[in-house]
Amino acid sequence: MTLDRLRPVAERLLTPWVDVADSSGLTPDRVSVLAFGCAVLAAAGLALASTIGYVAAAALVFLNGWFDLIDGALARKQETASGAGDLLDHVLDRYADVLIIAGLAAGIKQYALGLAAVTGVLMTSYLGTQIQAIGLGREYGGLLGRADRLALVGITAAVAALFPEPLAGGLGVAGLLLVVFAIVGHMTALQRFWGAWSDLWET
Repeated sequence: MTLDRLRPVAERLLTPWVDVADSSGLTPDRVSVLAFGCAVLAAAGLALASTIGYVAAAALVFLNGWFDLIDGALARKQETASGAGDLLDHVLDRYADVLIIAGLAAGIKQYALGLAAVTGVLMTSYLGTQIQAIGLGREYGGLLGRADRLALVGITAAVAALFPEPLAGGLGVAGLLLVVFAIVGHMTALQRFWGAWSDLWET
């Protein structure tokens, strides 16, 4: 089970925040853009690889995930859900994922590892939407979903702020997280693929 499966529970806790966003005149698209802005700033903080950069990134990654929940709930409240809004949300989420991982890699100068990590993350997300496109419903399962990744980045940034020195093998916690994303990301993508493939053959 991944944190993405807890999305319905989290959305029930969003009501006060959604009400504030609605009364403030925000639209779901604007909230999506705010979420992306948080990701951009988080990536910059991660790239700095300093104590203050990591602390700021931890908070901003949390805000990115929170806003990402609010935009959908706000669209339902305002009855403005649309294909265009869904497209914007997904595109900005993917760019946010790329920027955050790029920030992690740039901060510790592990670019090859960053490439391996970002391809795993993008394939995980791609499989989720592609499974939906062929009519099997949106897939949030697997070993590591987007909510899990954001939670891990936030925790890692907080730990890196406290323990900036490299661990055994020369990699700090940021480097170890990239290793996790590289390995588990591709494993999650394959898990989603195999599950969908099996479902298609059973129908």
